[in-house]
Amino acid sequence: MSPWASSLPGDLIRLVASRLLAGDLLDYVRFRAVCAPWRSSTASPRGRGVVEPRFHPRRWALLPEGHGLYPGHPKLHGYVRFFNLDTGAFVRVFIPLFDDHCVLDSYQGLLVLQRDSDTAIRLLHPFTGDLVDLPPLSTLLPQMHQDLRGLPARRKLPYLRYVSTAATFADGAVTVLLAFCDLHRVAVATSHDHQWTKSTWYYEINHPPFSHQGKFYGVHRLGADRSSPKIFQIDTPLPGQVLQPPKVIATTSIDKLRGPIYFVECDSEVLVIGYAGNLFSKMPVYKLADLVMERHIPVTSIGDKTIFLQTRTLSVSAKALPTVVGDTIICFQPIEYYLAQYHLSSSSWSPAMDQCSLRGTEPGPSSLIQHIYTCCSWKHRNKGLLIHGGKYGGVWLRWPVNGKHRQGA
Repeated sequence: MSPWASSLPGDLIRLVASRLLAGDLLDYVRFRAVCAPWRSSTASPRGRGVVEPRFHPRRWALLPEGHGLYPGHPKLHGYVRFFNLDTGAFVRVFIPLFDDHCVLDSYQGLLVLQRDSDTAIRLLHPFTGDLVDLPPLSTLLPQMHQDLRGLPARRKLPYLRYVSTAATFADGAVTVLLAFCDLHRVAVATSHDHQWTKSTWYYEINHPPFSHQGKFYGVHRLGADRSSPKIFQIDTPLPGQVLQPPKVIATTSIDKLRGPIYFVECDSEVLVIGYAGNLFSKMPVYKLADLVMERHIPVTSIGDKTIFLQTRTLSVSAKALPTVVGDTIICFQPIEYYLAQYHLSSSSWSPAMDQCSLRGTEPGPSSLIQHIYTCCSWKHRNKGLLIHGGKYGGVWLRWPVNGKHRQGA
């Protein structure tokens, strides 16, 4: 042990540790591992990884392996890989839970799991192994009898697995809000509850709600005034509070944004992205905070960030990830329908990948962009699928073609 390391005052150690924790949890873990005094002067994330948001692995994502290798596949031997959206670092983690759990969603880097045996929902911190248990999804079936009527029993639970997740963390209690994207309902439960409580109301949007800091955001064109899309917000209630219906927080006009409209977190800001111009040729970007204040000020640059739009959204740093170009938005080109990148500075489109990856035949090479883009769709990542599309449409493929794949969520 270095003499200077052991002689540092405790308040200085905690200050450095807090700066590291604000950036990346794993840097904080490595800092604590340097020596015993540094470890004893700082809080251990183990045992608090879920209930304390400061220990959440926010900018880490589970990597889609492709080639039919879903989480829990025997060939992975219980391991999965995560990568950092800002630094491009990869880590390999042993998570044996995937033998009898499937991933429904993620929230601030926590994995939202469903246990196969009893449909219990569990929040997992992938790096500390901490778990928080929530009620089984099956407790919602009697409450959603009318919503699921006409469906055979074997298909009812799958309808409840397509979810978006928001959560609050207060005084050691976790409150989770699930939005059921196929049913336009939400349900809430705490870590102390025995069943989920569904909303008495519906929300009306086409895309899964976007979650950020315990809130859901979505867009809906209300009634006759369809030229003015409304942005609404749903709050996760704190313990003891009642779940409230959606509230409209902003209104935009069809000439500013037309559907589909996406939300994404980028450099701590929530951005709102849609289409505009002739034949959806342009993709205007606005800050949600500006729209709430009734300011329509387009964002002209996102710097070194690249935004991926699919059923889910995310932003990555092009500085750290090869083949990813900064100041772009990657999505399906809405006219020619191929995986493209929209250049914000020039309002122009170009292919997101080389021709071999874009139009190659299976099991041809896969670009890193395909892996990142697949991060935006859990139901495909859970089956070992990668996006592999061309000019005439995007197709989800499995490798090997005739091999077995997981039938879960």
